[in-house]
Amino acid sequence: MDELTKTEERVMQVLWNLKKAFVKDIIEAMPDEPKPPYNTISSVVRLLEKKGYVDYTAYGKTYEYFPAITKAEYRKASFKKMFTGYFDNSVESLLSFMVKEQKLGEEDIRKIQEMIDKNSKK
Repeated sequence: MDELTKTEERVMQVLWNLKKAFVKDIIEAMPDEPKPPYNTISSVVRLLEKKGYVDYTAYGKTYEYFPAITKAEYRKASFKKMFTGYFDNSVESLLSFMVKEQKLGEEDIRKIQEMIDKNSKK
């Protein structure tokens, strides 16, 4: 799975939320002010289509785009890459980072422990 640029990722977030959309709908749903130009978003969507992230339905010369992969599939692939690249496949390194950098509270740690307990019973 090809890595996405920040702009491509923002467009995908919008498409996952909208489920399907024309380029104008994507632009309207983007939180950026000022809104990005139509040609820019159109080009980004075509790149996403080439990368396999987006598909479309054609209505003459107009295209309605929709995600070709789910947000969960992308999250899984992105996490695997981050886990391998930044945490050397070490759960201990990941959890240590989360505790130190994310300032996990007692409630967060309790929930993590519950998940561990639940999965170890399976």
